[in-house]
Amino acid sequence: MGIGLGVFLIIAGAVLAFGVKANIHDLDLTTIGYILMGGGVLVILLSMLIFMPRTRRSRSTAVTTDSLGRQAVVERDDRISGL
Repeated sequence: MGIGLGVFLIIAGAVLAFGVKANIHDLDLTTIGYILMGGGVLVILLSMLIFMPRTRRSRSTAVTTDSLGRQAVVERDDRISGL
């Protein structure tokens, strides 16, 4: 939802900044368009930061057998940190 909202804000801001040439008293549509585009970029960046996985795990198990038939199990659990 956050990325979609950000894209919508960028598109609406671009339309206001570059496409609308109407003059409204005490209201600059170009500036409002740039503010909306900046807000859209901010929403997209925050959405990606929040939903990005921060920690991943890598698990592995190894079973070895020696010449006498004994088995040894080695488990490894690694954490891979993100941003």
